[in-house]
Amino acid sequence: MASKDEKQHVYRILFQNNGQVYEVYARNIYQSELYGFVEIEDYTFGTKSQLVIDPSEEKLRNEFEGVQRSFIPMHAVVRIDEVEKEGVAKITSTDGSTVTAFPMPLPTDR
Repeated sequence: MASKDEKQHVYRILFQNNGQVYEVYARNIYQSELYGFVEIEDYTFGTKSQLVIDPSEEKLRNEFEGVQRSFIPMHAVVRIDEVEKEGVAKITSTDGSTVTAFPMPLPTDR
C-alpha cells in the first residue's frame, strides 16, 4: 500500500477492441510475460453515487466488473498516459475521425 506522502499513479489507456476505442483508467500497467501483451490491473471508475450516469462508462464498468487483470495485445494499444486523476471511462467509435491507421508502405508493381 502506498503511504500518504507517496502519490498513487493513475494511467489512462486507450486501446482498440471490436472496432471501437476503449478509454479506461487503471492504477497498474506493465509489459506482460506473455510476449506481445500489456497487462492492466486495478481498473478505476467513477463513484456509483453520481447522479448523472454516462451509459458508456456504465457499459465499461459492467464489462470489467470482477476482472483482476487484462491482457491487451500491444498492437491494439493506441496510447498510455500517466494522469493526475482519473477521468470518465468511455467507448468511442472508430469511424476514422479519432484513430488513424498506422501507415503501411504502398505495394509497387515491378
